[in-house]
Amino acid sequence: MNPSEEVLRQLTRRHFFGRSARGLGGLALASLLNPAVFAGGSKTPGSATVQGPTPRGILDPLHFAPRAKRVIYLFQSGAPSQLDLFDPKPRLIGLNGQPMPESYTKGQRIAQLTGQKLTCVGSRFKFGKHGKSGAEFSELLPHTARIADEIAIVRSLHTEAINHDPGVTLMQTGTSQAGRPSMGSWISYGLGSENAQLPAFVVLTSGYGQDQPLLSRYWGSGFLPSNHQGVEFRSQGEPILFVSNPKGMDATVRRRLLDGIRDLNQLKLEAVGDPEIHTRIQAYEMAYRMQTSVPELMELKGEPAKVLEAYGAEPGKSSFANNCLLARRLVERGVRFVQLYHRGWDHHNNLPGDIATTCRNVDRPSAALIEDLKRRGLLDDTLVIWGGEFGRTPMNQGDMSNGNYGRDHHMKAFSIWMAGGGIRPGMTLGATDELGYGVVEDAVSVNDLQATLLHCLGVDHEKLTYRFQGRDFRLTDVAGKVVTKVLA
Repeated sequence: MNPSEEVLRQLTRRHFFGRSARGLGGLALASLLNPAVFAGGSKTPGSATVQGPTPRGILDPLHFAPRAKRVIYLFQSGAPSQLDLFDPKPRLIGLNGQPMPESYTKGQRIAQLTGQKLTCVGSRFKFGKHGKSGAEFSELLPHTARIADEIAIVRSLHTEAINHDPGVTLMQTGTSQAGRPSMGSWISYGLGSENAQLPAFVVLTSGYGQDQPLLSRYWGSGFLPSNHQGVEFRSQGEPILFVSNPKGMDATVRRRLLDGIRDLNQLKLEAVGDPEIHTRIQAYEMAYRMQTSVPELMELKGEPAKVLEAYGAEPGKSSFANNCLLARRLVERGVRFVQLYHRGWDHHNNLPGDIATTCRNVDRPSAALIEDLKRRGLLDDTLVIWGGEFGRTPMNQGDMSNGNYGRDHHMKAFSIWMAGGGIRPGMTLGATDELGYGVVEDAVSVNDLQATLLHCLGVDHEKLTYRFQGRDFRLTDVAGKVVTKVLA
């Protein structure tokens, strides 16, 4: 018996699996967490050939043919008043200043208004029909009215949350319980990226100092690997915090430093098999690649003057307009999910004046984005969503003198609009009662909206899951049905 045969004879089953686990486990871990390790380079719109692998998601192939490849979510934080923008109620105007009929509200949750005298308040803004579709818009949204035949308005959203934080959390993660992955993270995990030089999930914020704070967990990855969390870009100042080289460190030195850190992390990964170490390696590499890809991306001065004017964008400033233009540039370069957050919609009092200001900041760039995407041939496979976390009450809150009024949070009915990949344009779905209090036709829950979004991307929302603490989780939690009526 030669020495090698003797070693094999003495190697027990337990020893074999114990000694081979690192090698086999490492290969398995790499294939599960980053299948693109074994993939080739790719070409993405608006960029040169990508050097190295483009990270793919776990869904390869998709569950069915997608209509959309990417998403831009224009999230209006604070909750726009659907009654002053998208859902006109002549009967409510007729009852202005009169008591709200008790048949609507008795025994209902009405946020801060519970226990107070409930008074009807109709919108002071005029509505008109627009486009071939005849969609109704408030005079506050003249630019959005211009794209009436490109979008689908959904008037029948409802939610379970009555306050901002759980409302935003539910809209972004599928549950009001904090700690779950955001929809952008789920899409990054499932679909991967189209550009190895940029994250799959990017976040842009505007409206600083207004309304409720924006918490970073709204774009967190929860229990998914942390390389799927949203990366916040800034339209003013340093594009991404803590990515640029410190003074005195050039690219060569930074590359040598990262190589050393990578090797140390790789040794630790092989020793303990912790998936987060693999994620950490990816994060360092992505940060290095973004040093060269992001500055050019964020520079708006190269855009034609007519494009800047269409959006109302001003290079070097922080604004929703700048962020809408950046969103187009991001999806053009292969970013999978772009989330814009704009604050300024929480109008508990002085609604007429404040909502007019917010609309002036948001209306023009929102419409310009749709028109720009269509002109560039990107709208057909880019899904755009516009809306907040809930609606506003048909009852007044605050001072009602001299034509003033406010509206409280409302969970039972609100409106959004959608456009692009997979969505039927020029339609209005759903209806609320004559006072705008509750949904009476084609009710759509938050989980239904999320299921529909995933459907447009070619994903069955019940099959994109991740096992955590003994349970298979998904974006839509234990609910959600695709809203087929809104699909093209």
